[in-house]
Amino acid sequence: MARAGLSRAAVVAIALELVDAGGPTGFADLSLAKVAAQAGVATPSLYKHVGSLAALRREVSVVSVEDFTRVLTDATVGLAGPDAVAALAHATRRYARAHPGRYAAVQVAPDPDDPADAALSVAAGRSVQVVAAVLRGFDLPEDRTIDAIRSVRASLHGFVALELGGGYRLPDDLDRSFDVHVHQVLAGLASLSRPS
Repeated sequence: MARAGLSRAAVVAIALELVDAGGPTGFADLSLAKVAAQAGVATPSLYKHVGSLAALRREVSVVSVEDFTRVLTDATVGLAGPDAVAALAHATRRYARAHPGRYAAVQVAPDPDDPADAALSVAAGRSVQVVAAVLRGFDLPEDRTIDAIRSVRASLHGFVALELGGGYRLPDDLDRSFDVHVHQVLAGLASLSRPS
């Protein structure tokens, strides 16, 4: 039976549910057929609301990035320096563990030359601004800010992606290892703020 009141927002909401339910591969495994089945409609009915799977994935990414940015903002507001970075790191890990599918959607980089990616570009830009604001407490040289943002993102993502993918099988305390990792990130940031 078809779901009454199906709309673009409803289709995106169903896709988000599926992405969340699918774990770390939920975003990669998203399909129009799965969304249609969940909505109780035939797949062609979705084209009234989303133009393609790519368009739906883009919508899911925009919502996920906006959600993730809110989480980072809430975690870091009022903090500075090492405390802000630690809060950002722990918020990233919590979000990824709670929403592994959406977290994967956050990693999609918009194409700056594709007008269809405009909303995702804006959302991603806001997310980067939060990280840049957190890093201001380190008095980084302006020409090192992007390096620092990339390094923090890559470092946290590497740890979290390995955790989500089952890459840490040793019995040692993973929370303690993450704290050590954050300490190493902070040491790296401190080294960037020193004149070379």
